[in-house]
Amino acid sequence: MSIPSTSTAASPLDVLIVGAGISGLGLGCQLKRQCPGMRFEILERRSRVGGTWDLFRYPGIRSDSDMLTFSFALNPWKKEAPLANGREIQAYLHETAEEFGVIEHIRFGQKVGRLSWSSAEGLWTAESLDLASGQSRSVKAKILVAATGYYNHDKGYLPQFPGQDNFRGQLVHPQHWPEDLDYAGKKVVVIGSGATAVTLIPAMADQAGELTMLQRSPSYIYSLPLHDPMANWARKNLSEERAYRFLRARNLFISRLLFKLCRRFPQFMRQRLIGAAAKRLGPGFDMRHFTPRYMPWDERLCVVPGGDLFKVLRSGKAKVETDTIAEFLPQGIRLSSGKVLEADIIIAATGLELQTLGGMQLEVDGAAQTVSQKLTYKGVLVDGIPNFAYLFGYTNASWTLKINIATDYLCRLFNVLRAKKADRFEVTAPAGMMVESESIMNSLAAGYVQRGGQHLPRQGKVLPWKVLHHYEKDEAMLKAPVEDGLLQMS
Repeated sequence: MSIPSTSTAASPLDVLIVGAGISGLGLGCQLKRQCPGMRFEILERRSRVGGTWDLFRYPGIRSDSDMLTFSFALNPWKKEAPLANGREIQAYLHETAEEFGVIEHIRFGQKVGRLSWSSAEGLWTAESLDLASGQSRSVKAKILVAATGYYNHDKGYLPQFPGQDNFRGQLVHPQHWPEDLDYAGKKVVVIGSGATAVTLIPAMADQAGELTMLQRSPSYIYSLPLHDPMANWARKNLSEERAYRFLRARNLFISRLLFKLCRRFPQFMRQRLIGAAAKRLGPGFDMRHFTPRYMPWDERLCVVPGGDLFKVLRSGKAKVETDTIAEFLPQGIRLSSGKVLEADIIIAATGLELQTLGGMQLEVDGAAQTVSQKLTYKGVLVDGIPNFAYLFGYTNASWTLKINIATDYLCRLFNVLRAKKADRFEVTAPAGMMVESESIMNSLAAGYVQRGGQHLPRQGKVLPWKVLHHYEKDEAMLKAPVEDGLLQMS
């Protein structure tokens, strides 16, 4: 259900949120809990909540972060399985929105095109198209929060392969999975070696006739157990709250420790990760397919629950090829080695296309703003743009970990504004602070970041303009007093 807008220039919203995925819902829940009485709305282009978890529908889609750190701190994940599939996550997000009364603040089917700030009014105006009626709408608010993520929802990254138009079969990108795609008994090639590819292969293995994962270069892949004996013990012997706090802290410690070990002892961790994969694949498997050219956590590690990818490869239900594509043929793909992979269906799990603000135009007093040429403050506010926040999660841990502490910070900021009877806040970075060659995700060497990093905000030289992707340090920074001499309120 969505509600009609009650926003006018005389009675604007306190907060307008664009996007009803994890970030937007997380802020909505925090506003209901910490800022009672604040009037807010969430504009969402889709017809359901969930963002990424409503958009992607390919077989096997699941989280690659444990659900105790992936779920909201204010609504802990209660199921036993450490990972969850896309359907379960979407249902969890919807249930959370209903439980905290956020669902009634969402206006679905709103495609926002332009966001403009007027200093004279002290207001943001969001201009949107109602996709059901075709009518243009506008909403005014004192504060604007972009919760749109960082990639293009309309299209994924699909390179133009040589001879692509010659292929007689079906070419599919996982971001736009056809609901009626029938791959039973057919020859399927999945191009890619990232999280999507390693999820698709086990999910399709029982039905596909012949299944191949074609990768240009290998990724680090490690297995996460399907069951957690310690979690079962904690839930039986501790109160629900204490069990959650203990297990969440443990999972956070383990994930951070893994990241730190990979950064501090890359050669050692490289050997351990490759060795663990070799053990699961069994003797005689060609480990060339699981020996990456880069060091661990230069790109995000891929998680496979219960070693499912290793199992289907070991059983022969699927195979892996490491090579580059010479050209598409009518019957499949010819590799640079000359080998031909026959295919009825080719799935291009080739990644995302980065995009800021969901492609929306941002203006301040009539002047267009390019967010990719600005710094973020504490990874939340944006240099030189008043009454504006942009929510980014983590790329080296659960996205939601950052959203939990960022939305808490925003609510404390809003409450300070109300207490001071201020209606404007803004941050201004010192001259020379920007590192123009580095984006806020510069520490990640993933292909989609290297291709589209120019679309992201820039990196600063020091805190709070530098984005660390470090939970403990971010938590300390965001939980510090709001008034720090850098944040201006008036």
